[in-house]
Amino acid sequence: MRPFSLSRRLAAEALGTALLLAIIIGSGLMGERLAGGNVAIALLGNTLATGAGLIVLITLFGPISGAHFNPAVTLVFAAQGQIAAPVTLAYIVAQLIGAILGVWIAHLMFGEAVLQVSTNLRDGASQALSEGVATFGLIAAIVGSVRFRPDATPVIVGLYITSAYWFTASTSFANPAVTVARTLSNTFAGIAPSSAPVRGDNYDGRLSGNYDGR
Repeated sequence: MRPFSLSRRLAAEALGTALLLAIIIGSGLMGERLAGGNVAIALLGNTLATGAGLIVLITLFGPISGAHFNPAVTLVFAAQGQIAAPVTLAYIVAQLIGAILGVWIAHLMFGEAVLQVSTNLRDGASQALSEGVATFGLIAAIVGSVRFRPDATPVIVGLYITSAYWFTASTSFANPAVTVARTLSNTFAGIAPSSAPVRGDNYDGRLSGNYDGR
């Protein structure tokens, strides 16, 4: 298969990241509204939707762009010499734009104010430790699946994130693009801007074995 054009890869990154954020924010809103104040039920709904959504998005966009959806993953490829500097920058811009648009779309779907700033604090040493543990596990899941079971990477990543929502205090779901976008949503899945630096060092994209980063 010939590599897709840069414009198509950027469109895939922007659209995939937008859909990912719409899933995260939208399922958080739906879960909170239907849970009757039961935070565990709301989190379960948020978890299942995000894990399932990741499987679909990685499967769909992986062959096109690698399904990074995450500046940190893109920078890893760049550090390995698989992506040129201009492409790296373009990917990151596309991811950030897509993430913000995804949040706004979720707000519109649920009748929320489009422009918001989160007040949901998620900081402290336990949060930082949780993100470190989650990141280590995620990297192991990605690297291991790409090396030994590349066909199963979407399912492995989706299931890992589903589990990590529950075994980490931070809910394990952060990457720089997602973190920035979630500061713009004062909803169940939002993150206060002051908490963003703690969570911005984790990522949940895919290191796709099919990706040619030229």
